[in-house]
Amino acid sequence: MTTRTTPRPQDAQAAATDGTTDDANTEAIVAKAEQAGERLAAVRAEIARIIFGQEEVVEQALVAILAGGHALLVGVPGLAKTLLATTLGTVLGLDEKRIQFTPDLMPADILGSEVLEEDEHGKRHFRFIPGPIFCQLLMADEINRASPRTQSALLQAMQERFVTIAGQRHDLPSPFHVLATQNPLEQEGTYPLPEAQLDRFLLEIIVDYPDRAAEEALLTATTGARTPTPQAVLNARQLQQYQALVRRMPVGEMVARAILDMVRAARPGQPEADAFINETIAWGPGPRAGQALMLGVRARALLLGRLAPSLEDVRALAAPVLRHRMALTFSARADGITLDDVLQRLTERIG
Repeated sequence: MTTRTTPRPQDAQAAATDGTTDDANTEAIVAKAEQAGERLAAVRAEIARIIFGQEEVVEQALVAILAGGHALLVGVPGLAKTLLATTLGTVLGLDEKRIQFTPDLMPADILGSEVLEEDEHGKRHFRFIPGPIFCQLLMADEINRASPRTQSALLQAMQERFVTIAGQRHDLPSPFHVLATQNPLEQEGTYPLPEAQLDRFLLEIIVDYPDRAAEEALLTATTGARTPTPQAVLNARQLQQYQALVRRMPVGEMVARAILDMVRAARPGQPEADAFINETIAWGPGPRAGQALMLGVRARALLLGRLAPSLEDVRALAAPVLRHRMALTFSARADGITLDDVLQRLTERIG
């Protein structure tokens, strides 16, 4: 379990000297970080009343939202992925909607469409009917059961925060986040997500089975006459303030260098890559991976009550950031090497 520490003004002063922040009012940042840390601790406690035994998954989902990004939850059915998304929407005070992805789902079912209407004077005009994507937190349930055409409909929305229908731009609400669940590709009726869409997810979060103690608590809490229901702790305005604070947090030179070294070392053919990477990785992460890791470590530090991120934050988020932005060579797969093996080797090089 990660311990929560109180941010110190001297940490901010030291981190600010590396030129990674242009905010001269260090004390104001410290005060805001302390307040945010307390509120975010309350958020985690409220989620823990509903979600049992998935502390790391909850932490990574909150990191993705605090960093202003989207998250892909991967796991077999029945591990509370959907419940986690709806719980996050309630606790964070966001307008949340859910789409159940199916093979016959069309892009218009997500984005919306224009309909032709006739007024009382006989004049005809088109009116845009927004789809369920017009919300602050979109739960894309079993996203890889839809066709690639429908999956691609989310690309513009996830990156640009607006959609284009019949040549007209329609802005999405702010904040806007997508929490998508994905079943393992080995299951029936699934399609692989396009690489371009995978790159839009800040984190890929692996949801595994809970341990015995957590599953025992789950059985007791969810099968009685009354089941716990989440309560709002934040609202959208407060969340946006914390997201802005994440981008103002200083990052030390050592952490920034570790992020850059990690991303570049994962690319075959780069000077930083060793022979193992060149032999096992077909293609590696792009610059967006470094941006995601930089924002992620800042968000994790704030979530855990610290002002500046550390190398431990880089180690904790390296796999969720890089896993879906890399691909193994055929020979590596044939030899039984997995991406987790490669990521563990890369992570061990930090520090």
